[in-house]
Amino acid sequence: MKTTNSLPAGFATLTPHLIVSGAMQAIELYQKVFGAELLQYHRLPDDGRVVHALLAIGSSCLMLRDERVREPAGCGSAEHLGGSAVMLHLYVDDVDKVFNRAVAEGFVPEMDPMDAFWGDRYALVADPFGHLWGIACRQKNLTPQEIDQAIAANPNLA
Repeated sequence: MKTTNSLPAGFATLTPHLIVSGAMQAIELYQKVFGAELLQYHRLPDDGRVVHALLAIGSSCLMLRDERVREPAGCGSAEHLGGSAVMLHLYVDDVDKVFNRAVAEGFVPEMDPMDAFWGDRYALVADPFGHLWGIACRQKNLTPQEIDQAIAANPNLA
């Protein structure tokens, strides 16, 4: 008989897990910019590289670790992939405030804050570790039909 829950307390069914070059710097940056709380981390005793870290950002968990010299087959890394094919989407209370804090801490602005066609205030930044962060705040709930109409009215969105 199973005595544990397959989903650990505090986790969602899908949790991002980032591979970065400079995990401790990423943790510190995410704490400053996104208010992340470091829940736990484990380092290699010989060189101090982070082998696992768990952060809470709002109601979500984020795992990350330092990249390894030799990644397992198919695992890849930000360095080996020339960046990341992943974009993280973060809902916040004040997009402009978080965007400005991110840029002040070294994130590269990819898209300035704007009122998006899907009803969010939205901005996009790239962190120094190669990950894109979409920063959003829901302003207006739109129907799928209203979103389709907004896309049709502006074909340059894609």
